[in-house]
Amino acid sequence: MLRKHQGTTLQRSAFRLAAIGGVTLLGIGLAGCAPAGDSGGATSISFLAGGNDAASIALADGLADAFMAENPDITVKVDQRPTGTEGDNLIKTQLSTGTMSDVFFYNSGSLLQALNPDSTLQPLDDEPWVADLTDDFKVTVSTDNGLYGTPWGSTFNGGVMYNKKVYEQLGLEVPDTWDEFISNSQAIKAAGIIPILQSYGDTWTSQLFVLADFANVAAADANWADDYTNNKAKYADAPAFAAFEHTAEVHELGLLNEDFASLTNVDALKLLATGEAAQYPMITAVIGNVIQNNPDNVDDIGYFAMPSDAGDSQATVWISNAAYIPKSTTGAKLEAAKKFLAFINSPAGCDVQNSAAVAAGPYAISTCKVPDDAPALVADELAYQDAGKTSPALEFLSPVKGPNLEKILVEVGSGITTAEAGAGLYDNDVKAQAQQLGLPGW
Repeated sequence: MLRKHQGTTLQRSAFRLAAIGGVTLLGIGLAGCAPAGDSGGATSISFLAGGNDAASIALADGLADAFMAENPDITVKVDQRPTGTEGDNLIKTQLSTGTMSDVFFYNSGSLLQALNPDSTLQPLDDEPWVADLTDDFKVTVSTDNGLYGTPWGSTFNGGVMYNKKVYEQLGLEVPDTWDEFISNSQAIKAAGIIPILQSYGDTWTSQLFVLADFANVAAADANWADDYTNNKAKYADAPAFAAFEHTAEVHELGLLNEDFASLTNVDALKLLATGEAAQYPMITAVIGNVIQNNPDNVDDIGYFAMPSDAGDSQATVWISNAAYIPKSTTGAKLEAAKKFLAFINSPAGCDVQNSAAVAAGPYAISTCKVPDDAPALVADELAYQDAGKTSPALEFLSPVKGPNLEKILVEVGSGITTAEAGAGLYDNDVKAQAQQLGLPGW
């Protein structure tokens, strides 16, 4: 949920900020043919990359070249695309007119559903690699009629990034309940260290107490996302309202940095990495900024899921994007395209992904392994995945998101607006978008 901010704003902002860490912005765009090597194979397929930036093209070319080295009878030609709404509309046009590349990278989750995958994409349920996918990923690339995508790139989590040295110095344990989180924060404040960072200088960062709490909401009410989409669940009501209360509470208790209104995400991460601050509600994708600015402190940063009032906290996961095959790809090209999709998450394909980017979280398929030199917090994320204590972020399960969430939460988190008023404002904020999408019940 990251756009600057609507729909997938949080996601897109995170991808921009984390480019150094290997999370590339998924953009849509023109097929501007930039072929990788040409093996002269008997079958040729086209492959639409995830964008036209250097990182996206390096990954696409790397996958194509490595695949052709193993499959000299198949040529893969890489196409580029710019980002933005125009590109998104173009991809929908190409699918509807049968002119889409034979394989293409695109979002998973609610944005995929807008492509009407049952009509536009080749089903992949029978491919052997499906058994290796995480359940969270399957949900985000499937309809009631089929599964349509294979992952590329790592997942990343939302929750709390924390300084492990500070925790060790103060003898603190990772909190599971909200009360434990507040108790830890008060102990950190007493030690003269900033307990909780907020960085409203980048307004998108105000959303993490809410967005990263969604796995806890889903654990309390498995139908909440569907009910929310159908206008039957509200943020003003339990269980989702707790996150608005928490956003307000940490300010009311004086647990934030004094410059919360102006601090930026990059500078907040520097404070966390150096131990001047102890905890930061954030998405782990931004670990790339620490790799760039404080490389010696990367492994001092850990991760825990957003603590819940009830305990047994669940980790909210931003799911990998995916590779798809359009219905227009048939015959020998379809078989070659399926072979290419299988390759993406083979050992050789995973090596390309790991060399092109720094994993900011676990992979969504068991055949891809996080490298040994991945940031330490990835192991913390993986522990939640291995325990089955995760849920996709709400944006992957529902298309409903209002444009003003970040602004509302800045006001709630600054003490300008109450939690009750803020939740009510946001419930009203989403109406226009839901009506624009033509969703029933709105």
